[in-house]
Amino acid sequence: MLFVIHCFDKSGHLQVRVDNRPTHVDYLKSFGEKLQAAGPTLDADGNMNGSVVILELESLEDAEAFAAADPYAKAGLFEKVSIQPWKKVLP
Repeated sequence: MLFVIHCFDKSGHLQVRVDNRPTHVDYLKSFGEKLQAAGPTLDADGNMNGSVVILELESLEDAEAFAAADPYAKAGLFEKVSIQPWKKVLP
């Protein structure tokens, strides 16, 4: 099943994002073909302010475990994390 994991950064935590980005990217890459899409969300000025990950996992519990183990989450970057099952229709 596909899950959309939408993470919202805490205000004023851009340096936390920058400092932990290499480890975060390696973590995402470790999921191989299960990773469908990933990237930062941006504010009106083009500054990173969150993340969206679309990942194929077995269960909501697996998605929650993925989100909790993300190096960004472990570093305290996120104010809020939303996890929802997702159905790809197009393309």
